[in-house]
Amino acid sequence: MNEGQAHIVIVDDEAPIRTLLRNCFEQEGYRVSEAASGAELLKLVNGGNVDLITLDLTLGSESGLEIARNLRAGSQIPIIMVTGKGDVIDRVVGLEIGADDYIAKPFHLREMLARVRTVLRRTGSQTEERTAGPATELIYRFDDWEFNLTRRELREPGGKLCQLTTAEIDLLAVLVKRPGHVLSRDAIMDQLKGHDWAANDRAIDSQISRLRKKLGGGSETSSLIKTIRGVGYSFTAKVTKS
Repeated sequence: MNEGQAHIVIVDDEAPIRTLLRNCFEQEGYRVSEAASGAELLKLVNGGNVDLITLDLTLGSESGLEIARNLRAGSQIPIIMVTGKGDVIDRVVGLEIGADDYIAKPFHLREMLARVRTVLRRTGSQTEERTAGPATELIYRFDDWEFNLTRRELREPGGKLCQLTTAEIDLLAVLVKRPGHVLSRDAIMDQLKGHDWAANDRAIDSQISRLRKKLGGGSETSSLIKTIRGVGYSFTAKVTKS
């Protein structure tokens, strides 16, 4: 994917904000569509070729969190949530649902662009890496799981593809590269460049919880990621790299 040709959908029920963001994104060479509701977003997503969604969580009578939850149930399109400055709980819930990043109002357009570029860069590198030959692939194996970092795919024991968000893939990459090491939240955040996750807003804990659930086959816990009380987390599985 050419980042400059990416298709961004702006979801906001305030037309002036949609216009402001549209002008900003189009000046950077992005293709832009607008949606004022969940129904309008769904039509655009069903039409295909959507690369990123900016989603305001306050959409009048609609819940942006519910829209994100419904979208994530059938799609892995990256989502940047737009929240109120003090809406910490909404941010945490949004990340638990599977959003890739968030930005709080009021925001600077330059900051929004930086976040968009970061998420698209991760998504774009995933697309480019899928075209690489097998010799270039970097694969981590643990407890019969296979994590292909080049393709950014995680396969369960038995070979079924496990659906992860881009944020969850980045987090798993940090963990599998340092098996047995105790990583503090600060250390994890330092590795997750491009994510604006404050240590006290539970965002890292929320992502760990989601990843544990997926690694645990739907259970809320997974023995693969151990909590070190008062310190951080440790990936306990034996990892081999090829």
